[in-house]
Amino acid sequence: MQHEIVIAGFGGQGVLFAGQLLAHAALDAGLETTWFPAYGPEMRGGTAHCTVIVSDQPIGSPVVRNPRAAIVMNLPSLEKYEPLVREGGLLIVNGSLVDRPVTRADLEVVTVRAEEVAQELGDKRMANVVLLGALLERLGALPLEQVEATLADVLPERRRALLEPNVAALRRGAAEARAGARQDAQAEQDRVEQEPELVAP
Repeated sequence: MQHEIVIAGFGGQGVLFAGQLLAHAALDAGLETTWFPAYGPEMRGGTAHCTVIVSDQPIGSPVVRNPRAAIVMNLPSLEKYEPLVREGGLLIVNGSLVDRPVTRADLEVVTVRAEEVAQELGDKRMANVVLLGALLERLGALPLEQVEATLADVLPERRRALLEPNVAALRRGAAEARAGARQDAQAEQDRVEQEPELVAP
């Protein structure tokens, strides 16, 4: 199985770090992976995105036009990538900065107010990790525990104090995605129950 994931937002939102963490975790799990970054002329405040591919087979190219999933951390990223995610794909939306609903009906959409969640955990800069946790919960590309273990390996000693908050951010993002899925399922059940039954003449 191959998973193509785009992570997009403003420079300074941790877009590239989230992609690197995902790619490192895939390598640690013995999978094939690529990490392909791109950013505008101003790293902080400009645009940034990266593409990560995770596969159990050799990867032909790191370039992807229609990814299976995308994390969009701001409105310009939603405008760009909503049309490009493949049919039936997954869109993880940062509800803290995106103020419009997703219009496509053929995508699974998970909206998380990631900056508010990250602020509750102590630092709104962890919004990228919150959204990554939501992606892992719904996409299933890697176990959450694998990414937690990799996070412990890649953080330098001088930043070890950030390990526990970032693990908490991953887990909280996964929990938010689970809660959103339950709400969607309940809403669909309520809709079906409210539809009038058709009685044959």
